[in-house]
Amino acid sequence: QVQLVESGGGLVQPGESLRLSCAASRNMFGIRAMGWYRQAPGKERELVASITSAGTTDYADSVQGRFTISSDNTKNTVYLQMNSLNPDDTAVYYCNAEYYINIMRTRLDRSWGLGTQVTVSS
Repeated sequence: QVQLVESGGGLVQPGESLRLSCAASRNMFGIRAMGWYRQAPGKERELVASITSAGTTDYADSVQGRFTISSDNTKNTVYLQMNSLNPDDTAVYYCNAEYYINIMRTRLDRSWGLGTQVTVSS
């Protein structure tokens, strides 16, 4: 199973920026995509942004234009640059990886990180 280690959360004021990082352990058959989800108190976990191994990205409407996801495939690491943060961005942010579990790349599994807290407050 792919192990994920997140870093970069913290407390910031509205309008400030944070950068989250997530490093994935090596997987024999490769990783298809990685992404960031978040869960605020009393709310369901939601997709924030994702990126495939080919570089295709997807963003939630609420973060489009403010957040940027990127990856370094040589390091199996994904980053989330978060700008213009506001209190609605306060949540636990979870890294996610979707990876292949067979040589033909027809089967996938999924791993989650433990989460990192992001708090936006004045």
